Amino acid sequence: MVNVLELRSVRGTGGGPEKTILQGALRHDRGRFAITVCYLRDLRDDVFGIDRRARELDLDYVEVRERHSFDRSIWSQLKGLAGTRRFDIIHGHDYKTNLLAWLLARATGAIPVATSHGWTGQSSRERWVYYPLDRQVLRRLPRVVAVSSDIRNTLIRAGAHPSRVTVLLNGIDPDAFKRDPAKRDLIRRQMGFLPGDQVIGVVGRLERQKRMDLLLEALAALRPGWPKTRLVVVGDGSLRDSLERQAARLGIGAICHFLGHRLDVTALHHAFDLFVQSSEYEGTPNAVLEAMAMETPIVATDVGGTRELAIPDVHALIVRPGDAGTLRAAIATALADRKGAAERARAARRRVEHELSFAERTRQLEDIYDQLLAEHGRSVADGAAPDAIGVRSA
Repeated sequence: MVNVLELRSVRGTGGGPEKTILQGALRHDRGRFAITVCYLRDLRDDVFGIDRRARELDLDYVEVRERHSFDRSIWSQLKGLAGTRRFDIIHGHDYKTNLLAWLLARATGAIPVATSHGWTGQSSRERWVYYPLDRQVLRRLPRVVAVSSDIRNTLIRAGAHPSRVTVLLNGIDPDAFKRDPAKRDLIRRQMGFLPGDQVIGVVGRLERQKRMDLLLEALAALRPGWPKTRLVVVGDGSLRDSLERQAARLGIGAICHFLGHRLDVTALHHAFDLFVQSSEYEGTPNAVLEAMAMETPIVATDVGGTRELAIPDVHALIVRPGDAGTLRAAIATALADRKGAAERARAARRRVEHELSFAERTRQLEDIYDQLLAEHGRSVADGAAPDAIGVRSA
């Protein structure tokens, strides 16, 4: 049995990496891999919800509690956990846990791995201190999983050896994200939409990276030719108030529905005629994956791994970022050409089923683990069986 620690630090409800970590842990070959999912949980965080999600999936989940971001006591907690579980592989997922994975592996003899989900924060401390340091840590690891070629190229420019950086796109569960045409009219009525409304959906954190301000500008410019357009914004963040004020200034406040954080994204997709991503930066966007799986036509900006998920003009309309005019034109094209949009949506669904499922991604990750074990002269028998499955705190 190969014992693997998936290590992550996040506040609140998390984001795309949580789907990758939790769903991946669920799909590993339990006859060969024992996966422990460990989250660092700040005791000041009263919104944290990863524990509930892990419990629902019946994962082997552990929490290390910290009083603040620089709580040194987490080191002894992690070493104690590693001593008990005898991990063969320690897998970090952000700048804090990438460093901890490297240090913990040096202390225990485990093999350190990291997944680089991208560097999306906008604070000066993140951009000029944490992220540059993270790239220096990552270049020292024997293997880094990059969720897009763009991230891989960034790591190589930072000094990582190309042979040590593997691109592995995010995955999705095509059975959990599947459109039921019979639900469309019901859900649209429940949301207050009329049969002739063109409903545009966007899903994401309301932060600068997502550039939803440009989407609002594009929608305002689109309205004269498309008076029945409606916008549904799913997600929350620090910019929500300013975006709502911007919509009001542009005269589109009445047609913009800010729903906040929702757990029923799959149901909401049934109401969408079009999904739009207006980001200026992405790793591999899970929201685009979800739209692909749900057969929702897509307009998205050409950032991060977006075009690796959705091939331009095959699965989606892909436009350059930072330009409200280009975004407006693509939205208008997608709304006008319903047949072409539907063909792209069907092709996107086929790609999800055959190439971008969680099951396929997990299989490829297991291959990476096997390669690392072989390179370090390890065998499956070297690992020790974990404690009984369950949710607990370290």
